[in-house]
This record gives sequence, C-alpha cells and structure tokens, in this order.
Amino acid sequence: MDDIRKILFPVAIALLALLVYASTFIVKEYETAIKLRLGEIVGSDYDPGLHFKVPLLNNILKFDARIQTLDARPERFLTIEKKDVIVDSYTKWRISNAAQFFRSTGGDSARTARLLSERINTSLRDEFGKRTIQEVVSEDRLELMTELTKQIDTQATELGVDVVDVRVKKIDLPPEVSESVYNRMRAERERVARDLRAKGSEAAERIRADADRQRTVILADAYREAEETRGKGDAKATEIYANAYQADPAFYAFYRSLNAYDASFGTGDTTLVLAPDSDFFRFFRDMQGRMAGSNGADEPPQAAAPALEPGLSSRMPGLP
Repeated sequence: MDDIRKILFPVAIALLALLVYASTFIVKEYETAIKLRLGEIVGSDYDPGLHFKVPLLNNILKFDARIQTLDARPERFLTIEKKDVIVDSYTKWRISNAAQFFRSTGGDSARTARLLSERINTSLRDEFGKRTIQEVVSEDRLELMTELTKQIDTQATELGVDVVDVRVKKIDLPPEVSESVYNRMRAERERVARDLRAKGSEAAERIRADADRQRTVILADAYREAEETRGKGDAKATEIYANAYQADPAFYAFYRSLNAYDASFGTGDTTLVLAPDSDFFRFFRDMQGRMAGSNGADEPPQAAAPALEPGLSSRMPGLP
C-alpha cells in the first residue's frame, strides 16, 4: 500500500496542477479577453490578472488592447473643384469592446483592417468633396483631420474599436495633372524671371547713363580747369618773355634763334635750302644778328662773327 500511495500521490498532485492550469487563465496588462462557452460569449473585457474558467467547456480568446496603426494605401479622391488628388493617410486605433470586436470581425486582423479602411475612405471622400485643393493643403488641414477622427470613431463603434487619430501624410496630384501644374508653375517662374531681368536691365541702363553723364560733366569741368590753368600759364609765360625781352632784346633774340637752330638741326637728318644771306643765319654772320647794310647806329660795335664763305652751300655741319 505504501508503494501504491507513493506512486498515486505525485500523480494526484500532477492531475490537480493540470486541473488548476486548465481552470484558470491570465490576462496581461496590454491584453483584453473574452470567454466563450460552446461558441457563445459569456464574459468579456477582463481586467489584467488571474481568472477562472470551466475546463473543456469554456474557451478564452485574447486580443492586443494596445494602440495599433492602420497604414492605408493611397487612394484617389475628388475635391469640390472636381480635381483628382491622391491621398496617403494612416489611422491609430485600439479595441474598446472585445465582445463587439469579436462579433463584428471574428477577431481577424485582416478583416478589421478592411472594414476600417472602407469607413476611412468613405469619410475621406466626403470631406475632400466639400473642400478645395487650397483648403486641404492649408491650415484647414488640421481641422479636416479632427473632423475625420470624430466621424470615423463614431462609425467604428459598431466594430468595437476606438479610432484615436486619423492623419493625412501626403496629398499628391495624379501624374498627368502634376505635369501640367509643373509646366504652369515653370512658365509663371520664367515670366517672373523675365520681369526681374527687364527691371534689372532698366536699372543698369539708368545707372550707366547717369555714370556717363557724370563722366562727361567731370571731363568737361577738368578740361575747363585745364584750359584756365593753361591760359594762366601762357599769360604768365608771355609776361615773363615780355619782361625778358624788355630787359635785353638782343639776348632774347639770340636765345630764340638758338632754340630755332636746335629745333631745326636737332634730329641730324634735316636739310635746308636757303640763301646764304637769309635772315635765319644772321647770328652766323654777326654776333649782334645785324642784317647786311644795317648801320648799327643804335648798337655798340661788336666783333664780327665769321661769315660764310661765298658760294658755300647752306648745308650745316652734321647735315648729310
């Protein structure tokens, strides 16, 4: 008997543990559960913790009660202007009534996503049909998403879920419309660029004309001042020449003749054909520069300069 008792006791403990395990279930913090009896819901929305059930008679289904994301594929909608737009959106939702969720969707996540997508697309179509493209891409977009969240949350109650948020990620135009819009935008930008270039060219011409005018005025003023300065200089030089001539007319005549000789013969390749008694060579004949036949009554006698030999050509030394 003791041997049989030793064998049956562990078996009884194991059967008892198995019975307890089969009669209980645990709901975690992020889960919700329903209890079925022969396919009929007899309990739902259990709090986290340990709960009891009838083995073999009751069946427990658990669902994720956390917020989930439904990222719908982009859909095409019409605005009030009868223009197509492609809308990409997503929805945040979670289970609020596990029993209703099971009745509506059978607990199938794919079916839940399909039913939610239908309701979301219907609401999006209605809301976009009331607005223009400008309104849906402007600040009214926040109001649009708030209104969508309220509408879809109301419709999703029959599915046993709460819609936490609906967001529009992106709004695009169809490819055929986008091309025409881009072309129109490009044409508008080119027109603006042409206007700016024309205004820039006008401003440049105005600045250039003003600069040319200022240049002309400056050059004219400078030329006037230069001429005035040159005139004053010439007057001063004339005055100096006149004073020098009055101080010693003979020396002044001699000095002017030397300058004339230097200007005529300075290059070394000048040929002059003149008469020997020409006035140009008077200082070669006489130190005082007197012409032949002059009595020189008013001038003191000076030693005569060596005269040119008769018949000698008027070629000067250093000339070819």
